[in-house]
Amino acid sequence: MTHPIIPCLWFDNKAEEAVNFYVSVFKNSKIENISRYGKEGFEIHHQPEGTILTIDFVINGQKFIALNGGPMFKFTEAISFQIFCDTQQEIDFYWTKLTEDGGEESHCGWLKDKYGISWQILPAILPNLLKDPQRSGRVTNAFLQMRKFNIEKLINA
Repeated sequence: MTHPIIPCLWFDNKAEEAVNFYVSVFKNSKIENISRYGKEGFEIHHQPEGTILTIDFVINGQKFIALNGGPMFKFTEAISFQIFCDTQQEIDFYWTKLTEDGGEESHCGWLKDKYGISWQILPAILPNLLKDPQRSGRVTNAFLQMRKFNIEKLINA
C-alpha cells in the first residue's frame, strides 16, 4: 500500500468550525487544504456554490479530512481517537478542552466533544500497568471508578 489511511470525519455543515477547534486544541496541527462545492451536482448535494466541501488537516502528523456531508450520519462511540498523555496536567488539559461548550464526560477516560466525536484520554503508563499481572486487577478496579483518569491513583492501586 503506497498511501496512508486517512480518517474522514463527516459533519453536518460544521467542518470548518470543528477543524478550527481541533487545530486550536492540538499542538503541531494545521489546515492543509480546503475544497468547495461547485455548481455541479447541486441537485444532489443541495449546497450553495462555494460552500466548504472538505478540509484536509493534520494533528500531530496524523492526516484527517473533514467533510460537510449533511445531516444523514452521526458519530458514535464505535469509533474513537486515543490520546496517550505523559502527565496529569496533559490529561486535565485535553479533558477540559474537549468537554467544554457541550462536550460530554463518560467513564474510563472516554468523552465526546461538542461535535460528537469520541476520545479516550489515557495515561501513557496505563498499558504497562495492565501488563503487570500482580497489579492489573487493582488498576482495572481503580479506573472503572473514574471518569477522567487520575495517574497517581492508578500508580498507587
